[in-house]
Amino acid sequence: MELFEAMQIRRSIRHYKPTHVEPEKIRRLLEAAFLSPSGRNIRPWHFIVIDDRNLLDQLANAKSGARPLKTAPLAIVIAADEDTTDIWIEDSAIAAEHIHLAATDLGLGSCWVQIRVRHTIAEEMSAEKYVQQLLGLPPSFRITCIIAIGYPAETKHPHEPEIEWNKVSYNSYGKALVI
Repeated sequence: MELFEAMQIRRSIRHYKPTHVEPEKIRRLLEAAFLSPSGRNIRPWHFIVIDDRNLLDQLANAKSGARPLKTAPLAIVIAADEDTTDIWIEDSAIAAEHIHLAATDLGLGSCWVQIRVRHTIAEEMSAEKYVQQLLGLPPSFRITCIIAIGYPAETKHPHEPEIEWNKVSYNSYGKALVI
């Protein structure tokens, strides 16, 4: 699959078949993550691969938008050590996007579950603190997101490429780019 095709057909999948993701595909997803760039090549990220059904169900309680984890056979928690760099959010978000594109290329579906700056369903604590405690992460490890992954149990149409020209300027704000 070509990169632009993967970007066009990648959609947020929220319902998955109960089929397990093969170890070789998990390895490829992690290879994609480690191929992502990071500022000064510090690579502050840490990836927690989860396929335990009980743990996935608990993660689905991290916040209201975490429901895709209820049917996903696999999840990857994207964490980063904030003590190593001030751009841990950007670095881990880029790695997460690499995982999304790799999942599409491998015939898998994926869905970003935002954790950073969100609250649990009961709003007793932050979703991030909930996941940190559940997984036993050190306090300096911050969580950007959880990516739900699996074989899609739903079909979505590809995105149509469309440039919103009103959101593009040339050399200065408001000056139209003509191509």
